[in-house]
Amino acid sequence: MVRPALQFILLWTLALLLLGSVVHATESSLACPDWPTCFGTMMPEMTGGVFWEHLHRLWAGALVLFFLAALIIVRRKLPGRTDIFRLGVAGLVLLVVQSVLGGLTVIYRLPDAISTSHLALAFIFLALVTVMLVRTGSAAHPADLAGDPGGGMVRRAGMWAACLVFVQSVVGALVRHTDSGMACPDVPLCLGRVIPPLDHPMVQLHFLHRVLGLVLTVVVVTQAWLVITRSGDAVSRRLAACLGAGIVGQVLLGFLSVAFRLGVPYVSAHTLLAATLLTLAVAMAARRPAAVPA
Repeated sequence: MVRPALQFILLWTLALLLLGSVVHATESSLACPDWPTCFGTMMPEMTGGVFWEHLHRLWAGALVLFFLAALIIVRRKLPGRTDIFRLGVAGLVLLVVQSVLGGLTVIYRLPDAISTSHLALAFIFLALVTVMLVRTGSAAHPADLAGDPGGGMVRRAGMWAACLVFVQSVVGALVRHTDSGMACPDVPLCLGRVIPPLDHPMVQLHFLHRVLGLVLTVVVVTQAWLVITRSGDAVSRRLAACLGAGIVGQVLLGFLSVAFRLGVPYVSAHTLLAATLLTLAVAMAARRPAAVPA
C-alpha cells in the first residue's frame, strides 16, 4: 500500500508541474489577483485564465492532503523505516513552504526570485518523493547493480545527471520568469551567431541556458551509455536508456519552443520532460544494493 501511495504522489506532482507551466505559458499567473482566495471566493467562475490559475491552486492544495495521507500510511505500514518517515516530514515542510511562496508570488506580482524559488522547491520535492519511492522498493543484488563494486558507477551517473538537470531547470525558470525565452529568436544559432553579442542580460541568460543544455546532453548521454554497456542490473540499464533518450528529446523541445515562439504545448512539455528527467536521474542515484547473505 505504501508504494502505490507514493507512485500516486509522484504522478500528481508531475501533473502539478505541468499545470504550473501551462499557467505561466498562458499568462494566467495573475488571473486570480488575491490569495488564498480568487476574487474573494474559493469557487470562482472557472473561465479563461482563472481556470488554469485556480485549478493549479486546487491541485496543489490536494497534493498537501494526499501527501499527508501517504505519510500516515508510511508511519503505519513501515513503523521501522524512520528514514522514510523523516523524508516524508521534510517533504511536508517543503509543501508548506511552497504554499507560502505561491502566495507571495501573487501578492508581490510575480517577482523573479520568488517565482524561480517556487519551481526549484517543487523539483526538490519531486526528487524527495522519488527517493522515498525507490527506497521502499526491492533492492538490487550488489553484483548486479553495476560493473564496479557496490554499484558506484550507477549512483554516480544518476547523481551527476540529477545535479545538472536541477541546475539547468533553475536556469530555465530564470529564463522563463525574466521573459528571456525569445532573447535568441533563432535556432540553433543565437542572433545569427554561434556566440552572440553578450551585452544584454537577457541574451546572456538565454545563451547560458543553451550552453548548459549542451553540457548536460553530453554528460548525461555519456553516463547513460556507460551504465547501459557496463551495468549488470536490468532496471539501471532501463533507467539509463530512458534518461539518454529523454535528454535528446528535451533538446528538441527546447528548439521547438523557440521556433514556435514559446507555444504553450512546447514549453509545457519542456517543463514536464525536465521533471521526468530529474525523476529518472534521482531514481538511478538512489538505487542501493541489497545485503548479501553470509
